[in-house]
Amino acid sequence: MPFHTIRGVALHYEVAGEQGPWVALVTGGRRGFDEFRSFARKLAARGFRVLLHDRRNTGASDVLIEGEDGEEEIWADDLVLLLRHLDALPAFVGGTSSGARLSMLTYLRHPELVRGLLLMRITGGAFAAGRLPTMYYGQFIQAAKEGGMAAVCATEQYQERIAANPRTRERLMAMDPQRYIAVMQHWLDIFLRGPRAPVLGMTEEAMRSIAVPTIVVPGNDNTHASANGLAAAEAIPGSVLFRLPIADQDVPLLPFSDWAPHEDTLADALAGFMKDVMNKETP
Repeated sequence: MPFHTIRGVALHYEVAGEQGPWVALVTGGRRGFDEFRSFARKLAARGFRVLLHDRRNTGASDVLIEGEDGEEEIWADDLVLLLRHLDALPAFVGGTSSGARLSMLTYLRHPELVRGLLLMRITGGAFAAGRLPTMYYGQFIQAAKEGGMAAVCATEQYQERIAANPRTRERLMAMDPQRYIAVMQHWLDIFLRGPRAPVLGMTEEAMRSIAVPTIVVPGNDNTHASANGLAAAEAIPGSVLFRLPIADQDVPLLPFSDWAPHEDTLADALAGFMKDVMNKETP
């Protein structure tokens, strides 16, 4: 289980494939990369090397609740440093949900290092904006206020992270609860600054500034309604819209595993898109 230490944080990662252009795929929420393993192998079989990693504070990577930048900005810079360590730049960068936001942010912060964007299950709209701030930050701030760091460690999400990396509990319990609350509130404030729609946290100006080849695959639940993906594809100049044969469902959130029957179709679409990009790069 490989790790590489980036800015004092051990990041857990895995690479599928042994040759070909590099692709970094990032999962959504605060989930580890396990849900992408099958899909990464299918992309690798189509001629790519696919980097999966647990962002800091997720999965088996170390937890470090510190930083003046927003958490997603920190994640973007960590990803670039990990890709540089692997001699994998420039790379295609993509993901689902918050992984799609992180991909766009990685481009906006490091445009010269991104060959193209693979944006799946775009998050946006009032439903997502009402749900995600609590899911990412609010519930943990409240836990720390009511029961200190022991209560934070007892939450379901942190229990998963402690099981994946036992050092997580030691790190968290060593924190002053007031410091934890302050950093999480700071990250929440940054998370809430941007627009709510069509893409959570991403301004129209930022999307229109994207100047690398981009493919958009809309989602199909209330957090990732297809309308968000359609609007993003409209806003990003020259983007390619690819729609799976799926219908919107009136449910809060569907797991990526619901797309398992379509993984081969999706892998064909993304691989074909990236190969077209590379062909156009060749004089």
